[in-house]
Amino acid sequence: MGRKAITGLIAIVAIVAVVILLKYSKIRLYRQSHWKESIMSLKDSAGIVLETCMAVKPGESVLIITDTATHPSIALTLYEKAVELDCDPILMTMEPREVHGQEPPGAVADAMSAADVVLAPTSKSITHTQARLNANQAGVRTATMPGITLDMMESGGITADYLGIRDTAFDLKSRLDRVKEIKLVTEQGTDIVFDMEGCDWKADHGICHEAGSSSNLPAGEVFVAPKGGNGIFVVDGSMSGLGILDSPLTIKVEDGQATEITGKDAEQFINMLDSVGPLARNLAELGIGINPAARLIGNVLEDEKVAGTVHIALGDNSTFGGNVVAGIHLDGIITGPRLFVDGEELVLSF
Repeated sequence: MGRKAITGLIAIVAIVAVVILLKYSKIRLYRQSHWKESIMSLKDSAGIVLETCMAVKPGESVLIITDTATHPSIALTLYEKAVELDCDPILMTMEPREVHGQEPPGAVADAMSAADVVLAPTSKSITHTQARLNANQAGVRTATMPGITLDMMESGGITADYLGIRDTAFDLKSRLDRVKEIKLVTEQGTDIVFDMEGCDWKADHGICHEAGSSSNLPAGEVFVAPKGGNGIFVVDGSMSGLGILDSPLTIKVEDGQATEITGKDAEQFINMLDSVGPLARNLAELGIGINPAARLIGNVLEDEKVAGTVHIALGDNSTFGGNVVAGIHLDGIITGPRLFVDGEELVLSF
């Protein structure tokens, strides 16, 4: 290789190095500015949680439960905001639960029932646990935030107008109360009928001002523990424990039990169910998302709230009107649903 060629090669390498350095500097500056925005936004969303959703009062004990798999800034910012609002906050950190719906440690469960307000930003859900139910029965206001991330705290469903969502939830619930049968169909192949006679619909709207009230945050769904069901449902959005699906998961239900599961991720999903036993295959929930700010991001906490979607869960429903205590609760989000309520189509426009 001649001297000119070597000099040219050195020049090219130098230019590439400068470009990479400039690009890295821009990325680093972006990350620094984004982090500042995230912290400021995190404070704002903590205010939404504590003031708008929970309506905390000076002197109230606010128990914040987190785990080592959740970004510590989330719980810490909620704690600092509670201090700012003259509350008496307590921060408890536990090891992550193995599956959604697994009970927290006994000491955490006892503390939950002794607080005025409980906030639970955790990696695995403690929503469908006896600990949460017992706390509500003791008059505690609770908000669970399973799988919450920094991104979810600064954008999407958490930023919604929760007073407006409450109005939507109550309106939809009033239309579904006393319904006897619901049929759900989609172009993907879902065709399932739910027995709803005598079932009690619940509204998760994010406003927990009354003693004993409970919500997910982000919130925005109307849901029920069906009496039974038969048919097939095709999960094409996301699934608890699996995230966004690149291939649909098809589940056959007979007499309220999932009897056949097929699809690319079927084996992994079946293993999750079988890890806790046959009760995990119970047809646990039918829910309708009503939060217009929520996005399908692969995190069921937000995914199941996306306006116009439907989700079906298997496993535990003992905390919202069912009678199955399974120790697991897995939601699958279905897009493009059509619902027929006692034979008449219910248009999902929110």
